[in-house]
Formats: sequence, C-alpha cells, structure tokens
Amino acid sequence: MEKTLYQIFKTFFKVGTLLLGGGYVILPLLQSELVDKKNWIDDDELCEYYALGQSVPGVIAANTAIFVGYKLKKTAGAIAALIGITMPAFISIIIVARILEEIIRLKFIQSIFWGVGIGVLILIFLAVKEMWKKSIVDKFTCWVFFITFILSAGFKAPPAALIILAIFLGLWLQYQKKIEYGDKQ
Repeated sequence: MEKTLYQIFKTFFKVGTLLLGGGYVILPLLQSELVDKKNWIDDDELCEYYALGQSVPGVIAANTAIFVGYKLKKTAGAIAALIGITMPAFISIIIVARILEEIIRLKFIQSIFWGVGIGVLILIFLAVKEMWKKSIVDKFTCWVFFITFILSAGFKAPPAALIILAIFLGLWLQYQKKIEYGDKQ
C-alpha cells in the first residue's frame, strides 16, 4: 500500500483515536494496521520499535509511532506519525476542557464545590487536631509551633525553610537534653 505522509498521518490518527488505556494497547492496534492491513512493516520490526519505544523516555505510543514513521518516510514520516497519534488525545482534551468550563459555571455545581470546600476545611482541621496531639507535647514544641506559625502567616516564610528550621530546633533540643542528662538517654 502507498506510504504517503497523508496515509501515515491518517493511519496513526486512526490508531490514536482507538488508543484508550495507554501504550500497552497500541501493539495489537499497530499490528492490525501496519502489518496485517497495510504491510508497511513486519511483526519483528514492530516488536523492535515497540521495545525501543518502551526503553526511551516519553510516551510509548508516540515513541513507537516516531520509529515506524521514520522507517517509512524518514523525518517527515516520523513527524506525520507523531502528529497523527497524538492529535486525537489533544482534541479530546480540548473538548473535555470546554465541556468542564461550561459545567463549572452552573450554580448547582458551584454550590457543590462550596460544600466540598467546607468538607476539606473540616478534614484539614481534624488532621491538624490529630497531629497537634502527637506533635505538641511540651513547652519547647509549643514554642516551635508558634515561631513557625508566625514566620509562615506573618512573614510568608517558605514552608521548606520552616521545616528545616524545625528540624534544626529539634536536633538542638536533643543535643541540649543529652548535655543535661548525660548519656542516660
């Protein structure tokens, strides 16, 4: 069968529209289209391209399409195959985003999100309450909490810096206890 750039694009676009479930689904689809129907490559080549597609970084389906397209029509074939296999997913994402954009404007959905927001706040409160019981156990840990809270809320200190500060304060406390009580601990 003819190996034009349009045919390569069209074949991989067809495979891309059927490609639900990730890269592992692509092998039988490609075998049907490229080996059985069009006779562009053989089974061994397809397996080699598929194995290569898994071994390089990126999406298996796109990588495999690039290898097959390159074999058929060099760089232009690789580009046509890549665009063909990724375009259906791209179009689907745009359509779903547009639908979600319309759904999110509905008052009913906004009310649901408001209720979910309240639920999330309650869950965060319960998590903080539980962590408070296990973390704030003496005056020192209470002071560490208040210092980090003031630095975070009042001065917008980065959370990573506050965690590092709390680690060093905890290490300092352990060191002080070791000096005070000796090596009894």
